[in-house]
Amino acid sequence: MFEQNRERNLSMVMDFYEMTMANGYFQDGVGARQAAFDVFYRQNPDGGGFAIFAGLEQIVQYIENLHFSAQDIDFLRAQGMFSAEFLDYLAHFHFSGSVYALKEGTVMYPGTPIVTVVAPVIEAQLVETALLLEINHQSLIATKASRIVRAAQGRGVSDFGARRAHNMDSAVYGARASYLGGVDATATVLAGQMFGIPVTGTMAHSYVMFYGDERMAFEKYARTYPDACVLLVDTYDVLQSGVPNAIRVAKEVLEPMGKRLKGVRIDSGDLAYLSKKTRAMLDAAELADCKILASGSLDENTITSLINQGARLDGFGVGERLITAERQGLRQGHGGVRRGVQAVRGGGRRPVHPAHQDIRKCGKDHQPRHQAPAARIRSGRQERGRSDDPARRAAARCGALSLCGSHSPLARAVF
Repeated sequence: MFEQNRERNLSMVMDFYEMTMANGYFQDGVGARQAAFDVFYRQNPDGGGFAIFAGLEQIVQYIENLHFSAQDIDFLRAQGMFSAEFLDYLAHFHFSGSVYALKEGTVMYPGTPIVTVVAPVIEAQLVETALLLEINHQSLIATKASRIVRAAQGRGVSDFGARRAHNMDSAVYGARASYLGGVDATATVLAGQMFGIPVTGTMAHSYVMFYGDERMAFEKYARTYPDACVLLVDTYDVLQSGVPNAIRVAKEVLEPMGKRLKGVRIDSGDLAYLSKKTRAMLDAAELADCKILASGSLDENTITSLINQGARLDGFGVGERLITAERQGLRQGHGGVRRGVQAVRGGGRRPVHPAHQDIRKCGKDHQPRHQAPAARIRSGRQERGRSDDPARRAAARCGALSLCGSHSPLARAVF
């Protein structure tokens, strides 16, 4: 299995105040006290009824690899804010706590714990930023993917988003989250290599334009990939040029080889109208098995509209609006936060929560509790899960961790 930490140490991916608070606990002599922190979120993305949990595998990898190198310690020493004793503690740091979490691909709801960290307060503090950023990013994309897949009503959906992602990590882990959310494949090669996601892709307009002749470009592609030939038909004119040339190549190149044209893709224009006309032309040419795929600024709303218009489409490639979870021109975030819910003091446990008057931040949406989410991560065990739910099947395919139920003896002992 590929790991995000193999080539780089991500331990310092944290807000600086995690360090200042940890040092404060250390100096006060309370750093070893046990504390429990819940992760929850306040609102579902896109005003939906639920969200999809994702990012757990990367959280586990982060915690298992969490250590501070000599270079890290030198950098922190140069800030002039930390004691030599605290820096020595960091140099020998090892996470000793417990993490409880939902399974990846699980449906989740606002105001309920999705991850709980129980650990010495310093350790729980230091993992906060990484934990939130992984959950917020991947859960946002997985939720968007779920909305798009459900809108497609059984038609295939592929992730085409890499070139529109915010950076390389967003492209790769966004593809992973998309797969957890239910998409069938990705165009991002590294995500396919890392997570076992099927990869897909054919040609761009530049391929057609390079040859200067659409039919020639189609013929060369068909001879190169006779078993997987999908042609992009909107470089010039879908109905007057693209589809007719695709049909000619199917008849004159592929069929003499005993092969069939697998599909055509339309990337622009009135997709509903063009798909209906294209279907009629393909059927008339005895190419009823040739699929019609669409791409180009698609999301759950445009897909729903196309289907309602009777578009003859068999699958969708969704890019920017999936990988950035774009909503009506806005790139949104997933508002996952973390709250301390219990601390050990004087041999007893006490609830802790901010006295904040904003009920969105503390109150009706999240009553502080000391309650585990659905499961506890088993140290050292990374077995594949099994479920009939599509999102959880995707989680299993993607290498999500197998978890033990919250009613296990260990879970009861901790909580």
